[in-house]
Amino acid sequence: MEQLFLVVVSGIASGAVYGLLGLGLVIIYRATDVVNFALASMATLAVYVALMVVDRGLGVWAGLLAAVLVAVVVGLLVREVLLRPLGSGRLFAALVMTMGVSLVIEALVSAMWGTEPRAFPPLVAGSVSFGSAALATQDLVVIGVSAAAMLAVGWLFTRTTLGSAMRAAAESATTAQIIGVPAQKVARIAWALGLGLAALASVLYAPRVGLAPMVLSAPLFRAFAGIFLGGLTSMHGAVIGGVTIGVLENLAASYVSANFRDTFVFALTVLILLLRPQGIFGTRSFERV
Repeated sequence: MEQLFLVVVSGIASGAVYGLLGLGLVIIYRATDVVNFALASMATLAVYVALMVVDRGLGVWAGLLAAVLVAVVVGLLVREVLLRPLGSGRLFAALVMTMGVSLVIEALVSAMWGTEPRAFPPLVAGSVSFGSAALATQDLVVIGVSAAAMLAVGWLFTRTTLGSAMRAAAESATTAQIIGVPAQKVARIAWALGLGLAALASVLYAPRVGLAPMVLSAPLFRAFAGIFLGGLTSMHGAVIGGVTIGVLENLAASYVSANFRDTFVFALTVLILLLRPQGIFGTRSFERV
């Protein structure tokens, strides 16, 4: 029972990271219709800058702030310089553009810092004992910080004027502009918020596996699985889907086989999508043809 408890808690910690990445992707997608494949690469670049801050003796929390700032600035630059000139409705072109940006950033990071994995310090070191087993304190911090960030985003979208404007723009950018919602301002805030969440996720994840140029590739893949499981346009669906993926992959790795954990998780995801294509919390849409 203790082992099962540790596996589930560790899975929730992994899933919280996937949930943060998925939440960032959904916020950007709903505000701008862009699936940002460069999200993980931008966040990875930000964590390397955070490591430079930590190495200068300024502490991990200062590194976290630096990572969020760098990710937001890079994300806004990419949107304003590369994506916005494409115009509205160029979804495929924007998708390809973010893929290209991702490859460029990965090459840049590899050239500047090398490809060898580096250690990144946890926000809180140590472990907590549960019977004869020990749980890393960092896992509990990951869950707590992620939950606080997700609740803050939920409060922003449901309790503030800005959140109402962002929800209106997500439903219909044209209608939102008619009633006076500044669509471009909302889009910039959505990108900043999405990249900030991704940077937070990457700083929480890096201490568990080490820092490398493609450290977030697998988590991004699983975050997408969580998004489709929860529903592409649902923010709480992205979070719940991400946590579900994290727990399932840990259970599969511990009690089935580590080699088949992704197979198990994605087979279940495909099965659910066959039964409910819009995801668990998504809304079925109909288009006139």
